[in-house]
Amino acid sequence: MADPGLHVLLLLALAGFLAGWVDAVVGGGGLVQLPALLIGLPGASPAQVLATNKFGSVWGTATAAGTYYRRVRPDLRTALPMAAVAYVGAIGGALLGLHIPKSAFNPVILVMLLVVGAYTLLKPSVGELTRLRWSGGRHTTAAVLTGFVIGMYDGALGPGTGSFLVFALVGLLGYAFLEASAKAKITNLATNLGALTVFAPGGHVLWKVGAVMAVANLLGGYIGARTAVARGSRFIRAVFVVVVVAFVIRIGGDLAGLW
Repeated sequence: MADPGLHVLLLLALAGFLAGWVDAVVGGGGLVQLPALLIGLPGASPAQVLATNKFGSVWGTATAAGTYYRRVRPDLRTALPMAAVAYVGAIGGALLGLHIPKSAFNPVILVMLLVVGAYTLLKPSVGELTRLRWSGGRHTTAAVLTGFVIGMYDGALGPGTGSFLVFALVGLLGYAFLEASAKAKITNLATNLGALTVFAPGGHVLWKVGAVMAVANLLGGYIGARTAVARGSRFIRAVFVVVVVAFVIRIGGDLAGLW
């Protein structure tokens, strides 16, 4: 594939920055970054697009995870086991993703997003305070299983992973949005690394484009995480709803053939 021009790299850098900001606040940066890569790199294979997206995203996710950890201090007794199992799940998902048509996922993703969005809108108090549904081993088991399933999805496809992690931590486990975002970032960092464990050795990463998007994503992730911590759970919930609605419109339009 020929190297993209300067104007394409600048547009991809802007997309990377916006994706990093959205991903840091509530997840779902792939809604911005993946379509930008598909438009800007029409000659790239699906594996190259997925791999380059992961390489750019991992830097922003790492920055956001570090910022959240310093400022929110999430309980690592849940976050680390969840992240470790999610890493393994992402490796398995990436291996499957090399062979599964990506179009097969859209109907399932759309249904999941509609459920997530409806639940969040119909329960306005959800995510304001931490009210854990389980404790001890049951809590850790639920977190680990959630990490594995979403890790598989992230390795195979990816868009919306951060949003699904936040929703699972809020709706299933009972965390407030701010603490859920902190744990989600640690887990999402692990899933990105898991996918890259498969994609990078396979030679699928477009390094020049990936480096540009990595810098932009890192900056967006840093600013986004600081914004989320400063504004709190209500702000994160509002952004969460906007991102989910945007996902529904984007994927629903794809399935309806509108674009």
